[in-house]
Amino acid sequence: MSRINILQNEMRESDGPMKNLLLPLLCLAIMAPPATARAADKDAERIVGRGLDWLATHQSRLGHWTAPEGRYPTAITALSAMALLCEGSTTTQGKYSVNIRRTVNYLVSRANKNGLIGARDDDRYTYGHGFSMLFLSQVLGEEEDLDRRKEIIDILNNAVKFTGQAQTGAGGWGYVSAKDGGDFDEGSTTITQVQGLRGCRNAGIAVPKEIIDKAVGYIRKCTGSDGGVAYNSHGGGGRPPITAAAIACLFNAGDYDDKFVPKLMHYCEQNFGDVNNQSSGHWHYAHYYYSQVLYREGGKKWDTYRKLVYARLVSEANPDGYWEQGFMGAAYTTAMNLTILQLDRGTLPIYQR
Repeated sequence: MSRINILQNEMRESDGPMKNLLLPLLCLAIMAPPATARAADKDAERIVGRGLDWLATHQSRLGHWTAPEGRYPTAITALSAMALLCEGSTTTQGKYSVNIRRTVNYLVSRANKNGLIGARDDDRYTYGHGFSMLFLSQVLGEEEDLDRRKEIIDILNNAVKFTGQAQTGAGGWGYVSAKDGGDFDEGSTTITQVQGLRGCRNAGIAVPKEIIDKAVGYIRKCTGSDGGVAYNSHGGGGRPPITAAAIACLFNAGDYDDKFVPKLMHYCEQNFGDVNNQSSGHWHYAHYYYSQVLYREGGKKWDTYRKLVYARLVSEANPDGYWEQGFMGAAYTTAMNLTILQLDRGTLPIYQR
């Protein structure tokens, strides 16, 4: 017999003061999560702690993380530091404050006069640029040094201008700017730019509405009748990972169409209902965004998904605290998984409901 059943029986048999004493206990018993759920959450908390410590100890003394062979340092650095921010640390307080300050210093050093955050010789520099806008916009409100705060504001203002100039004629973005890439566009980099722009707007940086409007129009053009969002504006069929990212992008853009978004949601539910399904590829990338969508939705959908995805991530974590399943390397995969596992903290404005 469960604790709740026992208390209920005792209440039926009790009278007066004893009944008044048992009532609060019954309420607590009903509100408390099951023991298995509490154990699962403790497992996840332990894995998160190990993962964050692993990220912190694998940051270079210059402040960056990279993909294998030293590739994509700007993007991997911003993503990794976002996971540390989710823990609640800031540039001045918390267990990982030193790591976050190093990250700020590194990304500030990567800012160019033309507004690009990153290196132009990076063959996918828009990822690093977008993720850097996102990270710097999240730390801006906690920055106490007035000179550094002004510096970050200037960098973000220039970064927004660069993003606007890098937008393609179709309204999306490519791996590099429209000028450098011959106006080529691609869905995943588009999502990165929009989320970065949303972070900037939330932080008080002016973001021209027409940039966002063109991006939303781009996603709509890339969406098929089945709700799947294509690789780019030239088609190619729906891509589940990009579709999940597109919904997150629309939410970040403040665009929730009661007819359009549910179609994309249905497509994602068909492809991600089984968290062990990897047929669409890019599992960690897809669930990095899909988890944000379901967390924002809340309710039973989030609760069910959360239980399943937490169990998978806990089971796949290396004893040292990292994940290595992604072809982009341990820092990338670990940062994405830690973000998923920390959404419930509600620490960062960009991920809040």
